[in-house]
Amino acid sequence: MFRGIDEVDWASLRHADGSAEDVPGLLRGLASADPVERESALDGMYGAVHHQGGVYDATLACVPFLLALAVREEVRDRAGVVELLVSIGDIAGHEGAAEDIAARSLAALHAGADVFVRLAGDADAEVRRAAAGALVRFLGPPDRVLALLRERITVERDDRVLLALAVSLGLFVERHRGHASEAVDLLAELSGPPYGPGLRLAALGQLAGCAPELLPANLVPAVVRLLRDRSGEHTRTGRAGDRPGTDTLADRLRRLRPSDEEGSQLMRTLHSALGSRVTDRVALLCGQLTSPDPLDRCNAVWMSAGLFREWRTSGAEPVGLIGAQLGADEGRLHDAAVAVLVELFELAAPAADHLHALVTCRPEFRVRHGERGAPTLGGPLKALAGTGDPRATPVLAEVLAGPVVPDDLGYAIPHLGPAALPLAPALRRRLARVPLDGPGTYDRAAPLLSALTALGDAESIPAVVRLLRGMPDGLRLRDAATRAAVRALGAFGGAAYEAIPDLRGLLETDHAVAAAEALWSITGGSDAVVPVLLRELTDTGGDRRRRAAAADALARLGPAARPALPGLRRMAGSGAVRERATAACAVWRIAGEPEQFLPVLRSAWAEDPRTRTTVAGCVAALGPAGAPLHDLLRAELASPRRHRAGARGYGSHDIHEDEGLLRVCRGALAGVGHG
Repeated sequence: MFRGIDEVDWASLRHADGSAEDVPGLLRGLASADPVERESALDGMYGAVHHQGGVYDATLACVPFLLALAVREEVRDRAGVVELLVSIGDIAGHEGAAEDIAARSLAALHAGADVFVRLAGDADAEVRRAAAGALVRFLGPPDRVLALLRERITVERDDRVLLALAVSLGLFVERHRGHASEAVDLLAELSGPPYGPGLRLAALGQLAGCAPELLPANLVPAVVRLLRDRSGEHTRTGRAGDRPGTDTLADRLRRLRPSDEEGSQLMRTLHSALGSRVTDRVALLCGQLTSPDPLDRCNAVWMSAGLFREWRTSGAEPVGLIGAQLGADEGRLHDAAVAVLVELFELAAPAADHLHALVTCRPEFRVRHGERGAPTLGGPLKALAGTGDPRATPVLAEVLAGPVVPDDLGYAIPHLGPAALPLAPALRRRLARVPLDGPGTYDRAAPLLSALTALGDAESIPAVVRLLRGMPDGLRLRDAATRAAVRALGAFGGAAYEAIPDLRGLLETDHAVAAAEALWSITGGSDAVVPVLLRELTDTGGDRRRRAAAADALARLGPAARPALPGLRRMAGSGAVRERATAACAVWRIAGEPEQFLPVLRSAWAEDPRTRTTVAGCVAALGPAGAPLHDLLRAELASPRRHRAGARGYGSHDIHEDEGLLRVCRGALAGVGHG
């Protein structure tokens, strides 16, 4: 297995952690009789030699030894070694020097591909399962690969290996379009009787991706029936028990996977392949969510998260069914339902009755006590408040009056609007008691400022001014706390007149833009404000975010900001796309000159979806004068896909952002008779 390993100059090779001197020990650890040592060695391979999918010269040097390990029957956990080799062979995303190493690693795997032919018939089913994908990735020519897959399907008796072979057929179609017809026919054959429900589901998932025209007309009821048949088989035979646990990264990650990882993968493949067929996907989710098997329902909850993040769908029925899972005895199912509902905000309204019942009858779900860190607002109560349901207010009041009040409670208040006004006195008192010189000042004050700002609670102004004046220099996150306090004072408008001297004192600091905007809100005068914003706008050596913030603030001043027009026009013609969009909007609102900058705004809208809320807000503020861009807003409202779906950095929080964009678009059009 390790012939020649000591002849490699490992010290001269590199991996993610530096020198590859430790690699021989890791390779030998993979062959250890001790399961903990094997897990630790696999940890080391993924943590350094193949860190986050990266490849290094040490990775390339490992390939021959990993191939040798994979075929030695005395080596335990060879499936993990094969999976590692398959992952190394995936060269997508590598650039520069890593691209060359990845290509050479792939060439080495192609050269050793006959190893995977041998492993496809191995006595260990887990090895056969792992080898199935390797055949398509590394073996050639296509005719040989397809013949081997067909042969393995004919003789294989293990359900999990058969599923892997079906997935490999789908991969074959993707990689060898010129030889796809026979593979597609084989998938179509596997999708019907006499094959078992799991294999049929796997074949349907692959067909949905590569030959959707061959899917049955009654796809959704057929899939739901197969899923329940599969669950019934598992109930009769019992699910595979967990392997003994070890305290390694690989094992901890394994334990975090779904209880029914196979079922999760089957349905994830099908949902992904169905893509924009949202009606079918919603119906499929509803079928999954009404399954007698809690694991099927748990998988469906997680599937729903992906659907809601990408598509603007009327999800009332599946959301209500997700809410119904909150009473489940199965811990994972309950936790999954809470996690998804929290990120849906107002879209979780169909589950509000279930959420309210839970936080009313089960007070322990109101506050979450983590093993580490401060207590936080419990997920069910956070989700209920996020829907805007006024029934959250009395429950939050009880938490505020209780012995443990989570610092983040204030962030739930803005979603409740005026319904949360009864909470203002308690929130105000808490803000007045926040220590001014503690390490947690910001963490305690920021949520309270967010809440009181949303409620427009002018009676809290003395507590906000106290915070602004009393925080010492050097305090952790002092700048962030100052910004939050200044924004709050600006939101209170003229009632915050006592803070004027404090705000003027900030005009020569990094908080100049926020302070200037707050002063304008409080005094209504622009004479002292415009020069400050103009200075920040034209400071080419300053922070780009401050320049953009200055442009945004000038836009709100309207015609009073005319002295800033030359600088805004320059910004609208150059720089990053979001800066251009912000400046173009400002010129339009200040001078009423859309013609020159409409192409800028249209380009920004298409180029960077993150600019759409800014542009839509500008159109809304202009009223009828925003008509030249109404077509963009109408197209946005007609689009079934969320505006940042598929964008880099897209995440669950963007559901709320997308719903906000839709509200702005609807409001802008409704205001001029285009509802």
